[in-house]
Amino acid sequence: MKQKHNVTVEGLGIEISTGTLAGLASGAVTISMGETELFVSVTAASSLRPGQDFFPLTVDYREKFTAAGKFPGGYFKREGKPSEKEILTSRLCDRPLRPLFPKGFMNEVQVIGLLLATDLTNEPDILMVNAASAATLISDIPWNGPIGCVRVGQIDGEFVTNPTHDEMLDSDLDLIYVGSEDKMLMIEGSAEFISDERFYEALVYGQAAIQPIIVAQKELAKLCGKAKKDFALLVTPQAIVDFCEEHAAEKVKGALGFDSYTERKLAIEVIAKETKTALEAKLGAENVKGDDVARAFDEIQEKLYRQNILDTGKRVDGRAGVDLRTISCETGVLPRVHGSAIFNRGETQALVITTLGTSRDTQDIDGLTGGAKSKSFILHYNFPPFSVGEAGRFGFTGRREIGHGALAERSLLPILPPEDEFPYAIRVVSEVMSSNGSTSMASICGGCLSLMDAGVPITAPCAGISTGLVTEKDADGNITKSVLLTDILGAEDHFGDMDFKVAGTPEGITGFQLDLKITGLPFDIALEAIKQNRDARMKILAVMSEHMPESRKDLREHAPRIHTIKIAPDKIGALIGPGGKNIRRITEVSGAQVDINDEGQVLVFATDKESMDRAIMEVDACTAEIEIGKTYRGIVRGVKDFGAFVECLPGKEGLVHISELADFRVNKTEDICKLGDEMVVKCLGVDKGKVRLSRKAALEEAKEAAEEEAPAADEAPVADEASEETTAAE
Repeated sequence: MKQKHNVTVEGLGIEISTGTLAGLASGAVTISMGETELFVSVTAASSLRPGQDFFPLTVDYREKFTAAGKFPGGYFKREGKPSEKEILTSRLCDRPLRPLFPKGFMNEVQVIGLLLATDLTNEPDILMVNAASAATLISDIPWNGPIGCVRVGQIDGEFVTNPTHDEMLDSDLDLIYVGSEDKMLMIEGSAEFISDERFYEALVYGQAAIQPIIVAQKELAKLCGKAKKDFALLVTPQAIVDFCEEHAAEKVKGALGFDSYTERKLAIEVIAKETKTALEAKLGAENVKGDDVARAFDEIQEKLYRQNILDTGKRVDGRAGVDLRTISCETGVLPRVHGSAIFNRGETQALVITTLGTSRDTQDIDGLTGGAKSKSFILHYNFPPFSVGEAGRFGFTGRREIGHGALAERSLLPILPPEDEFPYAIRVVSEVMSSNGSTSMASICGGCLSLMDAGVPITAPCAGISTGLVTEKDADGNITKSVLLTDILGAEDHFGDMDFKVAGTPEGITGFQLDLKITGLPFDIALEAIKQNRDARMKILAVMSEHMPESRKDLREHAPRIHTIKIAPDKIGALIGPGGKNIRRITEVSGAQVDINDEGQVLVFATDKESMDRAIMEVDACTAEIEIGKTYRGIVRGVKDFGAFVECLPGKEGLVHISELADFRVNKTEDICKLGDEMVVKCLGVDKGKVRLSRKAALEEAKEAAEEEAPAADEAPVADEASEETTAAE
């Protein structure tokens, strides 16, 4: 779609355009790569909401079915609630934009992205981030951009920028990298056991790859960028900050020393209430706003948290920067479920449950883009309000829960066995019982243990941990001092500068996510964080391995069992039967589930041995052929003057000629059998698909067998006499 202003990103095939659409938005662009095209707008509210004390940035990405030339499903034929893919893309865009807005800027900002066209080859998520950056940069909204975003893959040991869906099938790395001109801002993705060193090289590669995107955005801003407006910044009056610090700083410092998150929280609430009362007494209640006091206390806590760490190297709970909290594990905690585990790390606790299912339990993916249309491994993460000691909305799945679940899911996926070796659908559910830092990483650790408890033969145990950061800067904004924090508390996440989550096995990294509150992370600090994270992961894995060295050898009692049968592809029709008749019958009589693929692989799912054995027998019967010389117990399906047709196997029958019905002359077939009778027959031969059966031969065979089993006539009296003589003698 050609517009008034167009710029091309050198070497990446990306074009960014503006000037024609959505003229009333603060900023709006379209972006395209191949035949995938997005529209993104950004708009800021002109004034603050009453009582507003936070920055309401909302990012919404939507995929329109018209983009792929399709109708939406459902009765109303209209797009409904956002898919998981749309939510994850929205979060992906939100996180690097947020830290670049000025401190104190509280006007609502809304970013909306619409997928206008898709070639189903080029992934639109990275385009959403780049377009949001471009739209905000050329708008009148104050913002410290631009940023660039690329996807980095690795195919045959070589890094690839923005690989297509097909290329990603051969890639062992999926890194979404976002950065500014000289620093990284956000990363997200997964890998198949990439080493720490190679991971760092991928970050450096990503930083170089985004530079043409940043250049193009600056060129667009020169062509059509608007002058930035002066928005009123929300700043706490200095007099209130000074009063709160003078009267409460020492008390807050003492409260921060409490071991329990709840104790610290309640103590600070009491101090804040007392300080507000004292402030009202001095300035008058009408001159004191509760929001001002709350912000002042937030600033005091932030200052004390950071200052203590930077000055002493110690944290509020007494740990050094590299120390983990106490870790404990427990598995097999619930009856009847297929696998369960509890993972504790300090005050963070996750109860994780694994369920094994059949191929019918795989999840269909409802997004237009993203390659795969179904998945057999699902991880759901739930964060109830009681986990942080609060009362709140329950039963609603928020964006944060979807994002944390996706991170844990892609981190555990590489350790799962291939589907042809373990053909189960697997669902892992993490119920966060208590939260004080990095519950998504606790979900990975607990999820791994739960999979092992379920008997899933994982390739290696996997753990994850988060690394935080506290920095000190000079007047020019350059970092002069920094301390990395292993296993951050919730408060250290809130008041700190970074949340860098990495998961992996002893072999390498499987999942990662970086969020910043500062305007960029220097690469030397990133490298040190990667090393520190690995040391912590190895310690966690040691604790997990001590508790459970390997997966259970057997599945739990109530888990479904799977038996695999290989049949010739030309037998599939016979097994299914007309209109699925045979499969339905097997399911009904056995209670098992039978799935068949196009290659002739038959999977039988059952929860008990009797059901499994019956299903296997029925499958064998449906796919077997009548063999010469073998005897069958069949059903008479046809009675003719010249003999009877007998069904020996499901759907397979042969003719018993009237001369083969008995060992004497038979005048009429009806004298021997009628429709529906059981008949034991022996196969005499198969001629051009026609099966010749004989009841006479089967009867003779049975008579000979009976004679062989019976004792000889002259042996019986001797045995009896010997027995009688022995008895008499005694």
